Amino acid sequence: MTKQRLMEEKRLPLPPFSLESAKQKIQLAEDAWNSKDPARVAKAYSMNSEWRNRSLFINGRIEIIRFLTKKWKQEINYKLKKEYWAHADNRIAVRFEYEYQNSEGIWFSAYGNENWEFDENGFMTKRFASINDLQIDESERKLV
Repeated sequence: MTKQRLMEEKRLPLPPFSLESAKQKIQLAEDAWNSKDPARVAKAYSMNSEWRNRSLFINGRIEIIRFLTKKWKQEINYKLKKEYWAHADNRIAVRFEYEYQNSEGIWFSAYGNENWEFDENGFMTKRFASINDLQIDESERKLV
């Protein structure tokens, strides 16, 4: 197996996570989500990744790509910030906030928590997100 092929089968950093590697994993996720590229984001998840996103249950990379494609068509000017909350072994807990506009130009701030679980190759196998949306005035934006 080539070194390139081996690297494709791992998503660094790998568990068990240290404080530093957990924060690195979070930053990589934030960067990917802010790209608003569904395929790029989906590469961080296992082929059979399980999500709970609000009241939706999403399974696998194909569904993740479909979900994110629809999301970023509806959530315009999306900007996300993730923060470390806690970690242990192959799990990371994150607090997040993001802002977006809907198709009518109304701004929202969405915030909540995510619980992540990773396999031994560093791919996220589970993502449970609790999210609340709050309509805001453009002058109240924090993530510019």
